[in-house]
Amino acid sequence: MQPRKPAAARLAAAGASLAALGLGALTSQLPALLLPAAGAAFSRLGPGHAQLRPGSHVSVAFVVNSTSASVTPINTITRHVYAAITVGADPDAIAMMPNGRTAFVANGGSGTVTPIDTSTRKARPSIKVGTDPDAMAMTPNGRTLYVANAGSNTVTPIDTATDTAGSPIPVGAYPAAIALTPNGRTAYVLDWQGGAVTPIGTATNEPGRPIAVGSYPFAVAITPDGGTAYVADYGSDTVTPIATAKNAPGAAIRVGAAPDALAVTPDGKTVYVVNSDSDTVTPIETTTDRALEPIRVGYSPASVIIDTSGATAYVANTISGTVTPIETATDRAEDPISVGLYSYPLVLALAPTGKTAFVLDNYAGMVTPIELAAKHALAPIAVGGYPVAIAFGR
Repeated sequence: MQPRKPAAARLAAAGASLAALGLGALTSQLPALLLPAAGAAFSRLGPGHAQLRPGSHVSVAFVVNSTSASVTPINTITRHVYAAITVGADPDAIAMMPNGRTAFVANGGSGTVTPIDTSTRKARPSIKVGTDPDAMAMTPNGRTLYVANAGSNTVTPIDTATDTAGSPIPVGAYPAAIALTPNGRTAYVLDWQGGAVTPIGTATNEPGRPIAVGSYPFAVAITPDGGTAYVADYGSDTVTPIATAKNAPGAAIRVGAAPDALAVTPDGKTVYVVNSDSDTVTPIETTTDRALEPIRVGYSPASVIIDTSGATAYVANTISGTVTPIETATDRAEDPISVGLYSYPLVLALAPTGKTAFVLDNYAGMVTPIELAAKHALAPIAVGGYPVAIAFGR
């Protein structure tokens, strides 16, 4: 498996920070590789992890545990933890059917995708895809799952009705993230080592001409109207807007250092970009594609989500062990929410009810719920080894 550069950079920073705090002994227990789940919307989580619509009747969170090769279901109301579900080696990502009845888990170590029946919490036979599947995106109608295979430079479409893989679609070097337009007509695949984005027409599953965006594109978010895809390039410290109607890139927008996550407000007016090496978040006005003043958050921010009202963005700060709320009307950072001593919050996810966010703490093997109205963290919930991704089902 190839090293994942943005994650590895955060890992090095984590080790240095722990050592500075007199916690150097803990660094020997840190995993050698670190992958934030896709986000995306993301952040890496969002675009690669189809979720149910806000307000949907759901009660179970499915948490992917990378080193345990398992998925832990959690009742989001009672916080009861069900028996872990065994999947393939080194699972990296999860995508949910729009009806919440089937979850699909990408197993990077075994080159497979495991479907899970969410009502019985049982795994079905795994589906063979390419090498090192890292990210996934589900069409809005739930008929096709697109799997980005980082090791084989392909995308595998899966027929979700039959759990069968279609012919692999060639893309650029090391596809690390994927997102679909809201109408489901185009998938945008980020070629991490190719410095480009490859569009795929879902009607034909044919790849289009690669779109140059920088040096190391790592995260993508698409506006609610589907008109623009924003691509964060980790290597050039920029965000490139792509007009989806013509697959034409606009001028790159300068942001902070090492942008590796972003999210769009529900009204589509602002993109919030996480700059992991600047400890800031940069808002971008979508009407002008102009970067506004950066917002200071915690140390080594890694992911961002926006609540259903669009009033608040939440940013996970890995080394600080906190989540920073940002008031979107004023772009003001509020008091950080602590998610536990020695925690390393890397992934944030918004439950479909819109009332609770879930924070994945990779090193402690915990998931911490946050009550958004009170901006208060609840007791952490133990899951498996090294949780990296989460999706919500029935």
